[in-house]
Amino acid sequence: MASNTELKRGSAELMILASLEERDRHGYEIAKLIDDRSGGKLRFHVASLYPMLYRMERRDWIEGKWIEKAGQRRRRYYRLTPAGRKVLIAQRSDWHALLTAFRRVAGFDPVA
Repeated sequence: MASNTELKRGSAELMILASLEERDRHGYEIAKLIDDRSGGKLRFHVASLYPMLYRMERRDWIEGKWIEKAGQRRRRYYRLTPAGRKVLIAQRSDWHALLTAFRRVAGFDPVA
């Protein structure tokens, strides 16, 4: 069984990858989307989000690109790479199996 730290890191990576599945996003937008979709239960702080994004970029799961728009400050937009898409699929499968096991053992529905 994975350690608590590994579970937290793995769940954070899954959420970040999933947030980039539909389109490119900048860091604040990723954090906001996760916060909104979780009903405020899951929040990322800049101090933890950006190091994760940089680490995922070094692994070639995501790719960052600086973009400047008129009247806005420069932002780094991230997109999912083909390797990142494979990791997302694998992590979803792993988490589905883990949540199914929790449901069976503990008698609760993690989706509810």
